[in-house]
Amino acid sequence: MPLFKKFITLSLFIAPLIVSANSFAFNMPKEFASLGTRVIATKHHTPKKEVLFEKTDYATSASSNSSTEIKTAILEQFSNWKGTRYHLGGTTHKGVDCSALMQHIFNDSFHKSLPRTTTQQIKNGEKVNKEQLKPGDLVFFKTSPGMRHVGVYVGDNQFIHASSSQGVTMSSLANRYWVTHYETARRLEVMG
Repeated sequence: MPLFKKFITLSLFIAPLIVSANSFAFNMPKEFASLGTRVIATKHHTPKKEVLFEKTDYATSASSNSSTEIKTAILEQFSNWKGTRYHLGGTTHKGVDCSALMQHIFNDSFHKSLPRTTTQQIKNGEKVNKEQLKPGDLVFFKTSPGMRHVGVYVGDNQFIHASSSQGVTMSSLANRYWVTHYETARRLEVMG
């Protein structure tokens, strides 16, 4: 009988390890989130969680992989457009405005069509807080009454846009001008 108890105890300890090691193959329900911990009593009789094995958030890993893919695709398009002069209403490499640049980047990188104007583009996707920006998010600025500017966030506080003074370029969201004119950001679903 003591051997049987040892076997049961060992099985109860090893089973979660086996499940954890193979959990990357599927999304585990939230009910299993605590499999890697157990509650133990300390000398002060305060329950404390002890980590039995390291849990990995595979959803976060997948998310960061897709963020990297999105950033790479956008930067690839940026290399094709960098330096193209700004032209209000322009849609080609001879001259492009900010919203047309976004149309090209999203269509060529993700086969995602965007409306032509910033007024229409700002209505797409879901609103995102500035502190939670991810590569691929559209960032909007109110540059003057009735005028709006758009760019695409690429990470590290940088965004790509068609600047009226520099043409297609990359700028920092920390730049005083962009900080004071920042309006909102929108997240579009670009990867299936």
